[in-house]
Amino acid sequence: MEFNQQMATEYDRGIRRTFPAYDAMFKMARAYLHHAVGDNAELLLAGAGGGNELEVFGLPHPNWRFTAVDPSKEMLEMAARKSTVLGLTERIRFVEGTVDTVRNNELFDAATCLLVLHFIQEDRKKEELLRSIRERLKSGSPFVVAAMYQQGLDEEFDSLVDLWKVYWLETTGLSEEEVDAMEESVRSLSLISEDALKNLLHKTGFSTPTKFLQNGFFGCWVCRAV
Repeated sequence: MEFNQQMATEYDRGIRRTFPAYDAMFKMARAYLHHAVGDNAELLLAGAGGGNELEVFGLPHPNWRFTAVDPSKEMLEMAARKSTVLGLTERIRFVEGTVDTVRNNELFDAATCLLVLHFIQEDRKKEELLRSIRERLKSGSPFVVAAMYQQGLDEEFDSLVDLWKVYWLETTGLSEEEVDAMEESVRSLSLISEDALKNLLHKTGFSTPTKFLQNGFFGCWVCRAV
């Protein structure tokens, strides 16, 4: 999926409707990463457009430095504007493109891939992204991944969608037509099961992940490069 300026703005505004624990995800990930890497670290952020991750990670840790990668020019521009306002720009290198464009002789202390995998249609491409991240991490480095994922059988997932539509209607002020459009958007994404994600992580050089947050369609895991 490619983000134009309008889509980038709407994503930043609408993600909390779809993922109510969005802000908690960043706070929990930041805490786990800080515990693992300490006060001085180089972090690789795969899919960092928007800037929310940079804000939550960067402000409390003045000696963390970031390589923020995103294929969307518009999302990166949004992140750059936010980082400038917050005074973080000197510690951030923005890379428009994929993780493959980051030199693999640079090894990072930690990495994240937050809310990216479900936008990648092919499982082969998901695997390539995870492998590229692993190739740029020091052994033992923590890796946090978050994604929408397929939960249970089709009937169970349908029930979850129905419950989530009730939540959207009750709390967001959206019309039924808008909620139906959100459902259509969710169903158009490439969701894999938790077991499939674990297999991809093992295959690409990561330890067994621990799920630290689940909220509706979303799961968040932490593991390490092995």
